[in-house]
Amino acid sequence: MTSAGGSGHSGNSGSKGTDMIDWDLAVATASRFARPGPEVTREEARAAVAELRAHAREAEAHVREYTRLSSPHGGTPVLVVDRPGWIKANVAGFRTVISPLVQKMATRRAATPGGAALGAVGGKVTGVELGLLLAFLSTKVLGQYETFAPADVPADLSGMDKPATPPGRLLLVAPNIVSVERELDVDPHDFRLWVCLHEETHRTQFTAVPWLRDHIEGEIQAFLAETEIDPATLLERLREALSGGGLTGGGQGPSNLVEVVQTPNQREILGRLTAVMSLLEGHADVVMDGVGPQVVPSVGEIREKFQQRRAKGAGRMDLLLRRLLGMDAKLRQYQDGAVFVNAVLDAVGMEGFNKVWTSPNTLPTKEEIHNPAAWVARMHR
Repeated sequence: MTSAGGSGHSGNSGSKGTDMIDWDLAVATASRFARPGPEVTREEARAAVAELRAHAREAEAHVREYTRLSSPHGGTPVLVVDRPGWIKANVAGFRTVISPLVQKMATRRAATPGGAALGAVGGKVTGVELGLLLAFLSTKVLGQYETFAPADVPADLSGMDKPATPPGRLLLVAPNIVSVERELDVDPHDFRLWVCLHEETHRTQFTAVPWLRDHIEGEIQAFLAETEIDPATLLERLREALSGGGLTGGGQGPSNLVEVVQTPNQREILGRLTAVMSLLEGHADVVMDGVGPQVVPSVGEIREKFQQRRAKGAGRMDLLLRRLLGMDAKLRQYQDGAVFVNAVLDAVGMEGFNKVWTSPNTLPTKEEIHNPAAWVARMHR
């Protein structure tokens, strides 16, 4: 299932032999191994794309009225894409975010005898690994606000139209939305609007709160700056985690491969990022459910079936991948964040809650996400 322009290039994705990731190979691998979308006719595909675009426009008005948030500079692009389009967009964004780490590794490699040759081989291996990961994820994502879309990537991903400015764009993955609505056996029109309400909330968060993108990017860059790039150090840390049962989920050790390679300072940064992401995801869920009853007739049925799907998860291999990659934490973010947002709304209303968007200092801490009263006390003394 494809939208117009959904299968173009990823925007300046050519790889140099010394890159730590062969980006072209990552895109090619992911596109090759991503499962095809659901069977639809050409007319059904066009109708779904058109409806998602219309729902995105409608959702924007509903979300801004409910949240009382508005963007001083207008919105960012909304793109309906297929799975290859999502893959290419994410490779472009991921490449932008980790570019400082790539430069750091390139500098170190240049001073190592034979570093360029090793880098070329390592880049291809990493490119395949990233491609396989993106192939897996490309079937799971219904929508995504791509916060770090590079400004030089064309808005329609085809390379034919003008660049997307300012950075950031909303992606709606049409085949995944159609697949889930069929799996849940819910009204397609209602489900598509319901999904758009959630994703539009993320778009509103970033366009109405201009400092939010820079704050998150700063935290990510600080995290990457702490990254250990010595393979021996990474191997030793992984060995310690495995021998100590760290990946079993018991005790105080790391629970997934992402945590294994972290320094203590990185864990602090990740704690702050986790709090922010819990806030953003929980806020989107609360807004989606707050607006839903007025504009989505079957919202009760959709929410119940979708929650059951989240709780049930998928097959054993799917669950193993989610755990190793830390994706199970994503589900907890929805739950913890929604509890926090609802508690604050009950205590101080929407105007009081919106103080959360004032500055980085008004964001909840990881501890406050689990203790909303502490945030209310801090912000509303």
